Amino acid sequence: MFKEICVENFTTIPQAVLAGANRIELNDNLAVGGTSPSTGVLQEATKYLQEKHIPLVEMIRPRGGNFVYNDIEIKMMEADLFQAQKLGVDAVCFGALTKTGEIDEEAVEQLIAASSGMQIVFHMAFDDIPDDKKLSAMDWLVDKGVDRILTHGGPLSIPISETLDNLKKYIDYADGRITIVPGGGITYENCDHVSDVLGVKELHGTRLIDLE
Repeated sequence: MFKEICVENFTTIPQAVLAGANRIELNDNLAVGGTSPSTGVLQEATKYLQEKHIPLVEMIRPRGGNFVYNDIEIKMMEADLFQAQKLGVDAVCFGALTKTGEIDEEAVEQLIAASSGMQIVFHMAFDDIPDDKKLSAMDWLVDKGVDRILTHGGPLSIPISETLDNLKKYIDYADGRITIVPGGGITYENCDHVSDVLGVKELHGTRLIDLE
């Protein structure tokens, strides 16, 4: 089982690594679903994890709330991506949608272009795309060379046990062209069940490891 642990500061990273984290997603402000971490935190986390040979994913998100961004916000995200490149971050996680809930193709293409050399994860903005447009959105992300999609399989208000059928549908449709990483409400108590039902080897969460 490949466990991607979501953290919001440097303090928990050594603890998570010791407890068996295989990859770290670094955020600020998890209370709003995660935003871009500060440069200082990112520098220390990158240095520490490179020494431990643990990959680091940086959340690229200028604020909480929806995923509809204006040009200034996209510029901020680009600046964060260039900084991540400089520091040698392994992967970056972002998403941008139009007001009607489809992928903002122009914005996402810009962000992909600024991510050269790093793996790209499309985050849970995917869950806000209308159901009848999700599969074509996945095709578009595959065409653009995106590596992974982070998804709960439905709104975060619905328990993961009730979104497993949707997740299975995405995984089957992806058919290895892009990695579907289930997240949201997956804990060290239910992760084995989720992994068995979906047949996946990668999971994402803040509580995938018992850090108590």
